Amino acid sequence: MKPIWEFVKNTLVGGLLVVVPIYLAVLLLLKAMQSVAGLVRPVAKLLPAGIPAENLLSLLLVLSSCFLIGLAVRARTGRAIRERIEQSLFEKIPGYALIRSLTQRLAGESRENVWQPALAEIEEALVPAFIIEELEDGSFTVFVPSIPTPLAGAVYVLSRARVHPLDVPFTQALQTISRWGAGAKELVAAMKTGEG
Repeated sequence: MKPIWEFVKNTLVGGLLVVVPIYLAVLLLLKAMQSVAGLVRPVAKLLPAGIPAENLLSLLLVLSSCFLIGLAVRARTGRAIRERIEQSLFEKIPGYALIRSLTQRLAGESRENVWQPALAEIEEALVPAFIIEELEDGSFTVFVPSIPTPLAGAVYVLSRARVHPLDVPFTQALQTISRWGAGAKELVAAMKTGEG
């Protein structure tokens, strides 16, 4: 009975970690559109009545603002301000660093060497895992995700001999996990070529 409960719990948590950020982003976008509706209303009245001009112009204004903020954050000064805000405020929020790192890895923009795909030796098997950090003694902290929920799982500290880094993209390892192990053949092949 306990394995069924663990499966249900891990799957529910994994689903929430995907659905909640999307839901919150949509809510924030709609709220921002409502906030700027008053600004675009005079221009919207000039357009034909058959077009939902107020909504379209509100969306365009919000997306344009996001684009400009994105441009500012890419600049050296903006990046420094963003990092200062992250360190003083956001990193104190539980799970923020994890979500940021995962998002950067998915976008292919990670500057950190975290979440490197690997195969870890657990008991008598190789399991898909992600290297989180290397410890001073050469061992690794690895995250072994639950299948098919890659954001729930267990953390292990394993010796270097039991962790086999993979030469595959993060997204490929994530797809293998979310597809109940389909594609593990490529992960094993990447481990063999990496060791040879």
